[in-house]
Amino acid sequence: MRIAFVSDSVYPWNFGGLETLERAEADALAKEHELHFFSLKWPGMQNEFRKDGIQYHAFHEVNTTKFYRHGRRSIREALAYTAGLLRIFKYRFDVIQTNEFPILHLPLLKVYCILTGCKLVVDVHEVWDLDYWTTYLGHYKGSAAEIYANIALGLADHYVANSKATAEKLRRMEIPNSQITVFAPTIDDRKMARIKAKEAREIVFAGRLIKEKRLDKWLEVVAKVSKVTKVKGLIVGEGPDAGQIKAQIKRLKLEKVVQLRGFYSGKEQSVLFSRIKGASLFLHMSEREGLSTVALESIALGTPVLLPSYTPIPSDVRDMCVVADEKDLPKVAARIINGEKDSFIPNRERVMQFYTSRVGAVYSEIFRKLGL
Repeated sequence: MRIAFVSDSVYPWNFGGLETLERAEADALAKEHELHFFSLKWPGMQNEFRKDGIQYHAFHEVNTTKFYRHGRRSIREALAYTAGLLRIFKYRFDVIQTNEFPILHLPLLKVYCILTGCKLVVDVHEVWDLDYWTTYLGHYKGSAAEIYANIALGLADHYVANSKATAEKLRRMEIPNSQITVFAPTIDDRKMARIKAKEAREIVFAGRLIKEKRLDKWLEVVAKVSKVTKVKGLIVGEGPDAGQIKAQIKRLKLEKVVQLRGFYSGKEQSVLFSRIKGASLFLHMSEREGLSTVALESIALGTPVLLPSYTPIPSDVRDMCVVADEKDLPKVAARIINGEKDSFIPNRERVMQFYTSRVGAVYSEIFRKLGL
């Protein structure tokens, strides 16, 4: 079949948990099908090129400094992305697999599917309620966005939900259970098995440096832990909050404790996995999160994940992590650092449900349900 993957950002030109997941799906499906990827044009990308068996169509050069504005995704960039997707009408596909965000693009893809007989599959990682939309955009814009999002999300022929919690939210939108598959192939189990590491007393974090990740709280926890036990901290990431994070590291006098560095890219990704595997603990303070690929990667690598009790990470992943009240995090972190790592990863066997080796079988079943 001819399959189009549609996502505004794409790995490895833009690095994140969602991008990594989409690439895993695309790589697996490209072995059996003709696969095209439509995305924004990130630094280092050409307009049209072929790589690793996938045909890429990149349009509208991204201004990386404006992709997030005031801590939120840029609406202008989302509109430019949606307008650029008009070029998909030059092609014919059997299936479109698209990321739900930025949501503005979903009606356009539905029109394409109606006109061509294509099937629309939407990858859903978060379903925002009215409270979240109004907090994110303000009362009037948020209220309008919530109505639009509910309508747009209802247009798909099938949904791939990243967790049981996300699937339940889709069912509350009156989407039939028969149209929902719960699957998140975030872990390359074959690659993880090859990772070697040197043990280190280190607390790590990897992800975008945006306010929702709450690196300010992360640094406060590390500062307290470093006063009671020997430990280092590592933040791997890039984003608009990098300046504030550097300033806080200096303010807390953590220059000799915490290392801040950019993302590992391409073949260097194995170095990141090695650092995570060798670390004592992955501390994840985010207050807005989907499934959290990096938390799953940490668990698969045998490194405990510590979460605050306010975490939005779904139970599919949370049940394999250590969860504690925010005030108790330094004490719990110190206990994990000084203990046996394996004893702090409950239900570790459940991580197998996120292995990329299952992509082919899961999507074959989805295509069968779609009559393809």
